[in-house]
Amino acid sequence: MDRRVLLRAGAVLGATGALTLAPLNFAEAADKSSGAAVAAGTEVTRVIAGHLETGAADFVYLPLEIPSGVNQISVSYTYDKPTVPAGTPGNSCDIGIFDERGTTLGGKGFRGWSGGFRTSFVINGNDTTPGYLPGPVNPGTWHVALGPYQIAPQGMDYQVTVTLQYGPPSAAFVPNYPPERAKGRGRAWYRGDSHLHTVYSDGKRLPSEVAAGARAAGLDFMVSTDHNTSSSHGIWGQYAGPDLLVITGEEITTRNGHWLALGLPAGTWIDWRYRSRDDAFSRFSKQVRRAGGLVVPAHPYCPYVACQWKYGYNDADAVEVWNGPWTYDDESAIDTWDAKLGEAMRSRKHWLPAMGNSDAHRVPQVIGLPQTVVNADDLTRDAILAGIRAGRSWIAESSSVSLALTATGHGRQAGIGETLRVPADAPVDVRLDVSGIPNGTVRLITDEGQMHQESLDASGSGTVVWRTTTSLASYVRAEVRHPLADGTPGKGNTMGPALQWGTMAALTNPIVLQSTDA
Repeated sequence: MDRRVLLRAGAVLGATGALTLAPLNFAEAADKSSGAAVAAGTEVTRVIAGHLETGAADFVYLPLEIPSGVNQISVSYTYDKPTVPAGTPGNSCDIGIFDERGTTLGGKGFRGWSGGFRTSFVINGNDTTPGYLPGPVNPGTWHVALGPYQIAPQGMDYQVTVTLQYGPPSAAFVPNYPPERAKGRGRAWYRGDSHLHTVYSDGKRLPSEVAAGARAAGLDFMVSTDHNTSSSHGIWGQYAGPDLLVITGEEITTRNGHWLALGLPAGTWIDWRYRSRDDAFSRFSKQVRRAGGLVVPAHPYCPYVACQWKYGYNDADAVEVWNGPWTYDDESAIDTWDAKLGEAMRSRKHWLPAMGNSDAHRVPQVIGLPQTVVNADDLTRDAILAGIRAGRSWIAESSSVSLALTATGHGRQAGIGETLRVPADAPVDVRLDVSGIPNGTVRLITDEGQMHQESLDASGSGTVVWRTTTSLASYVRAEVRHPLADGTPGKGNTMGPALQWGTMAALTNPIVLQSTDA
């Protein structure tokens, strides 16, 4: 057993929050005296143990010198979980691996990550643990990567067991990527959930179960966003079909917030090993955009460790303002997004679209709660991404909710995500048609705040019309809320200890209102 401790002799502390320990050499497993190759089926195991103190590097790399003739690497790990004082985080440690191509940020060496979801994994040619990339086990220096994102005051004792198996390479894995087009309806509104997890990261559902759930929810498209890995991309082809467009992506989970890379070319991986102070987010957001994808901060006010968004929104293409069942952190996200709309109107720059996704990991979490409804030219990857990027979308709690928002004035009309340009004093009639929300409360909101409120009846269907001008409103958007717990509709222009609103049932991106007199 090799004992590795923090900052022991031979360890190297990197400049970007990474610590590399002295290498563990497996080469002695070969029969040096006879020069014969190690017999197929031979297994060699080494154990690495160590201790990390509070304040350890974000990533601790354990180098493995892998000799020729290896066809499989198996890794397992454990760490202690001592009792900690109330209110103090206990030990939590992620794990992954990089191959002989190295650990350079954004480099080609990534071979898999399972976070804290698994305690062991196997890498070989074609039967690799979900979350890890199949392929050859080439000789050279590999690195097991530990990610100790919470360390108890007593520190963390860890143990990593590595087993090499010798033998000929197994048959190569053949990926089955999903097609980038499904059978659409031409220019239409398409429903989708763009934040979904499977057993390829920390989800409990198989890809087949996620696809079935998307179909049951009435979705036209879904995006696969397993944490920090592209490993599931190569299996989605068998679960897509003419009725369901499967788009490949990734949820990048950094120490200062999570973000979605939507529409990545199949097989593309985006690095997550940085903080907001490292000035790396812009680099990787550009990588996503160059590949035709979208950058979407996820659940920006999630209270979990490392989840709250700290990178700002200058490099974002949209923002996830509604994540799973409606909670207080979604209210905070809506408030921030609405403030960003006001900034964009003042500067006449493109505004930041909102979207909603389920972030479903397991039963009973509901796929499609919520879902983003996108006006796209067709049911293709590029068309869906273009609709989200332009803000031609609205968010619903389920496929039973329907909605249409228009603004009409001076002989012109605009819909969600579009701009209506009319004279400053020309009347603008805003119309919302909605169904599927019994006793719902409609709110029409501008840069001045809530300007109109109206209740739906028990049927859940209705039409609301309100008049304004571009001199009074630079944008208008709609929300539809469920009643409060006591059955009352809520009231947005009051202050007090009680909640103003019930949970969200639907909300729209804005219609921009601009004066032609300016």
